[in-house]
Amino acid sequence: MIESSTKPAKSTSIDRTAALGAQCGHAHERSTWQITQVQSLLDMSFNDLIHQAQTVHRQYHDANTIQLSTLISVKTGGCPEDCGYCPQAARYHTGVENQDMLSSDTVVEAALAAKAEGATRFCMGAAWRGPKQRDIDRMTEIIEAVKALGLETCATLGMLKPGQAEQLKQAGLDYYNHNLDTAPEFYGEIITTRDYQDRLDTLEQVRKAGIHVCCGGIVGMGESRLARAGLIAQLANMDPYPESVPINYLVQVEGTPLYGTEALDSFEFVRTIAVARITMPKAMVRLSAGRREMSEAVQALCFLAGANSIFYGDKLLTTGNPETDSDKALFEKLGLNAL
Repeated sequence: MIESSTKPAKSTSIDRTAALGAQCGHAHERSTWQITQVQSLLDMSFNDLIHQAQTVHRQYHDANTIQLSTLISVKTGGCPEDCGYCPQAARYHTGVENQDMLSSDTVVEAALAAKAEGATRFCMGAAWRGPKQRDIDRMTEIIEAVKALGLETCATLGMLKPGQAEQLKQAGLDYYNHNLDTAPEFYGEIITTRDYQDRLDTLEQVRKAGIHVCCGGIVGMGESRLARAGLIAQLANMDPYPESVPINYLVQVEGTPLYGTEALDSFEFVRTIAVARITMPKAMVRLSAGRREMSEAVQALCFLAGANSIFYGDKLLTTGNPETDSDKALFEKLGLNAL
């Protein structure tokens, strides 16, 4: 396990901030981020970090616009993997049952409801290690139907075999989600049934097929600040870096190995959002799982730090999410507009 202090650096002087800015260069000009440079950002005084993140954010995005995405589980439970955070793993006793794949009509109905509520991207997840060809055949039918509604389409189906990404692209898939979860050095503490390289290989296939990449991670799994820096460096050093970067706050589910993990401090989570924005300035940084456990003030800080996308709707794959009315009320308080 990588160890590193989670305390911010003591110096908050203007000179130190200027020096760090010179060291890191302009975010949009950098193609490679060293882990030490990412950790230097995480170590900055909170006010200086938020200022830098907001400055970068305004260079590339409307500061008061948030993209709304809705996520649905098209195949729930029964996954053979051992991801320590996941209630859908068959080996854990979490109360999540192995269910059949939803019909195309059911998914389209959910997509229509999401669009009516203001979502512009519809994300579909399946609890597979990787899809079989019959699964791809059904998913392409669903993707075509959702795409016909005028929504952006996103899918997360596990590891892809050669040729499957091309089939998804032909069906109209805009984004494929496949998270790295954490830094390579900490990965084995969370998952043993697949390698880090397996994830990178799937992402390479997605890129080659011409599908946009949605890739991020989970924080609060007991990792150090250095490991969080390692995750962000991995993401930012992709060529190109992901167009969509979901940052998830661990939702602890009883029955999973990570249940009972010491909760990550909220300010540390906001720091992670800010550094993702600085290192991947053009990306949509999504405030993802864990929002229901966050206060409105913490969510507002995340938006200030550069998050400009959320999952919208009262449920993610199997865990809860803020009600749409609550999100609308928060947007009104903050003067935010839906993209």
